[in-house]
Amino acid sequence: MAPTTDEVPDPRVRRSRDALMQAAVALVGERGTAAVPVSDIAEAAGVSRPVLYQHFGDRDRLLLESALDLATRELLPRMAAASNDPTRRSGALALARHFAGHSAFYRAVLTSSCAFELNKALTSLLIPVNRKLVHDIFGGALDPQGELDFATFLTGGGAAVVNTWVVDGTEPLDPEQFTDRLMRLSGAAGALLRPATTTPQAKTQHATTQHAATRQEPGR
Repeated sequence: MAPTTDEVPDPRVRRSRDALMQAAVALVGERGTAAVPVSDIAEAAGVSRPVLYQHFGDRDRLLLESALDLATRELLPRMAAASNDPTRRSGALALARHFAGHSAFYRAVLTSSCAFELNKALTSLLIPVNRKLVHDIFGGALDPQGELDFATFLTGGGAAVVNTWVVDGTEPLDPEQFTDRLMRLSGAAGALLRPATTTPQAKTQHATTQHAATRQEPGR
């Protein structure tokens, strides 16, 4: 695998990698297809084709790295800035706005030959965000592996919903409406994941129900 931009110490090399990734996002988004010739991407970035291959190996790797770079630079900081919102809507809206704003690029890559690798990479990128959510829901009662398992489950399911929206949704995508959908899912998932507690009211209701059932039993 080619090194990521953060692993490249030479500023000139970093600049050429950044230029290639930005050119890939722009051209794929403009043309609505991942089948953009590497020569076009290299020309838009102001480098030669050999430089592109030297940095990324092939077009699929370039598109994968470009998508991850885009999400890391734009999406994660916005979600982090919204992390103090107790309703969690701000974070969901940040995610919806990001994918809607780059829908043509993501749609093209998510329907290309590198779709599986991109889904896997984006899931890994977002698992820590949902792990914090799971930690908050359970109040730290789960062991680390349990938190990771639930976070992976939530992230994978959420990714499937986002992918379907981006690929099959009607343009222009509506981030506000999609955020409402995500919040409904989040509320349902939170209710399912939240540890069961027996309140005094629930105990009273249960005892009343049991007493009524006993009185109705034949032979009593």
